[in-house]
Amino acid sequence: MYVSVKQAAEKWGISDRRVRTLCSGGKIPGVIRKGRSWRIPEDAKKPVDGRYRSAESLLEMIDRKKEELDTRRPLTEGEAERLTEEFVVEYTYNSNAIEGNTLTLRETDMVLRGLTIEQKPLKDHMEAVGHKEAFYFVRDLVKEQVPLSESVIKQVHYLVLADKKDDRGIYRRVPVKIMGAKHEPVQPYLIQSKMDQLLETYRNSTGHTIPRLARFHIEFEGIHPFIDGNGRTGRLLVNLELMKAGYPPIDIKFTDRVAYYNAFDEYYVKHNLGVMEKLFAGYVNERLDSYLSMLEK
Repeated sequence: MYVSVKQAAEKWGISDRRVRTLCSGGKIPGVIRKGRSWRIPEDAKKPVDGRYRSAESLLEMIDRKKEELDTRRPLTEGEAERLTEEFVVEYTYNSNAIEGNTLTLRETDMVLRGLTIEQKPLKDHMEAVGHKEAFYFVRDLVKEQVPLSESVIKQVHYLVLADKKDDRGIYRRVPVKIMGAKHEPVQPYLIQSKMDQLLETYRNSTGHTIPRLARFHIEFEGIHPFIDGNGRTGRLLVNLELMKAGYPPIDIKFTDRVAYYNAFDEYYVKHNLGVMEKLFAGYVNERLDSYLSMLEK
């Protein structure tokens, strides 16, 4: 019996792309290639990741690549625009798809170019446009090195929640539950104090940017301060802080959503931050490789 790349990725808690890399590199015994697809033995074990020995060594690798990228800065206006345009469509598609948006990648691109997709909800169109506007707003904040604050968070959320005008940029006033999650968001009367505490803790934290953001993101989503749009807003805030620190923005893939959800459960059930940290670090590492590769060309 065999499983698909997607099934293996979900089983092992890694990305589809990583599974395909392992297949093409001969790291999974018994794997079979059929056309463009891979068939993986159902009882295959997850290969030991030899790319790095620990989260710390991966962070060191990331910082070496960032230093190399820094030597090529400042980018020209054309280079910066190309990198942004190629990123924003996929990022908007993936971040919205994680939250249930039905637009495909191609449809997202078309909507962001001003076209309308028949038989797709107006809500999905508005979410795509709102997310793009929110990302460009975040990019402007990066240029000014604006500190993360409650005001910034609410402004980002205001743009994200384009389809719910009465709930934009304000904390929720009713209890909510996250379906399938092993953590229950705080009651509405605690949101303000918890957000104040989260921002203060983040501002006073030290150490590498990526672990700090992994903790901030998990805690932010745990508070779940808004009635809707928390995930999209939270991922935009992560990119705000990454870009301010000189790293490229990351795009958590819709296909990696199970690994992403598992990272929250690992933290709230086992107090293990390492899973989200490693997920973020892996994405940053891949983005740095992509940037350096494009600049070399």
